[in-house]
Amino acid sequence: MTYRRPSWGMLTLTAVAALGASVVLSTSRPVVVRVDGRRLQSDVPPVTTVSNRVFVPLRALGDALGAQIRYDRKKDAVVVVRGDRTLRLKIGNRRATLDRMPMTLAHAPFLVRGRVMFGLRAFERAFGVAVTYDARTARVDVIVPGVVDGGARAR
Repeated sequence: MTYRRPSWGMLTLTAVAALGASVVLSTSRPVVVRVDGRRLQSDVPPVTTVSNRVFVPLRALGDALGAQIRYDRKKDAVVVVRGDRTLRLKIGNRRATLDRMPMTLAHAPFLVRGRVMFGLRAFERAFGVAVTYDARTARVDVIVPGVVDGGARAR
């Protein structure tokens, strides 16, 4: 196999593609998650899909909402306890249990840099928090019912 010098057309096409990708990446914003008005801090950012599904680090969100989380690395199992609700799930498995009742998740939890990523809608359904996502502003708001923020009752 011999080396062939790339044509000027191929070099131009590559440069235009790289420029286009850099423009898209430079104008995109990372998703910001706010829990009752406070920004969620995590070493792993939320993951969004093309269909506007948002996955957040389970420990960061759970801690912000006062949940207790246990992770068993050997079994890839996670137990989340918040108030009187207990959610049990496994990494890569859509089947979970909520208070010992079967629950099917829309998407299986997965790992990103050692953090369990969990769908916001499933957390909303399991623990009764309100979640809104604005793709235009790349912002997720998680509201705990009954929590007062800034003098106004949360919806």
